[in-house]
Amino acid sequence: MDIAIRFDNVTLGYDRHPAVHHLNGEVARGALLAVCGPNGAGKSTLLKGIAGSLSPLSGTISLHGTKAREIAFLPQAAEIDKSFPVSVFDLVAMGLWKRRGAFGAITAKDGMEISAALAAVGLEGFEDRLIATLSGGQLQRMLFARLLMQNASLILLDEPFTAIDTKTISDLLALVASWQKENRTVLVVSHDLDLVHSHFPQTLLLAREQIARGKTAAVLTAENLVRARAMVEAFDAQAPACARAA
Repeated sequence: MDIAIRFDNVTLGYDRHPAVHHLNGEVARGALLAVCGPNGAGKSTLLKGIAGSLSPLSGTISLHGTKAREIAFLPQAAEIDKSFPVSVFDLVAMGLWKRRGAFGAITAKDGMEISAALAAVGLEGFEDRLIATLSGGQLQRMLFARLLMQNASLILLDEPFTAIDTKTISDLLALVASWQKENRTVLVVSHDLDLVHSHFPQTLLLAREQIARGKTAAVLTAENLVRARAMVEAFDAQAPACARAA
């Protein structure tokens, strides 16, 4: 198996309080993997660990053949400040910063690429609109256009299909499927189990630690979901980081 991500006894958390415990295993290059679990299961924390914005309390996360500039991370929509006075064009152009640098000029070719990315997500002609004027679905389409500009080999999406219309979900899922066909590795946090069953061949079920991982139908069983819920409800959020043999 060509490995994109390896977890070696990884524990992630905040202020020495663990949120994900002792995760081991690999994610294959080109995988389309859903990350599921109850609220508080550590799903967002795991993506932040992979993205490098959160260092493990213990263990290691290894990215094989992927540099930091080749990671695209889309956080939950709630973390996006829509009141910031920036145009759609300028926000999508932020996807170029790893190639152009913080102060690099946007070329005419870049402008054409940005317009093409907006057209690809159904926002042709939206370049001059302020992001504050966008609907929830339009905002998410714009953020996917920014992902296109990053041209990353590893894509991490945290609840990208929440609170948006059905047509937008369908269009964005088609884009996700196209990334997998291009052998990009895509991890998507989702609470919508019907959507996961329909569109994601592999699933990781978390409840502060791994409950199951593999083919989606075998992972998202009633028994596993009940176990995951019980694990999260019983978890002590104030517990110190613990030690466990690999």
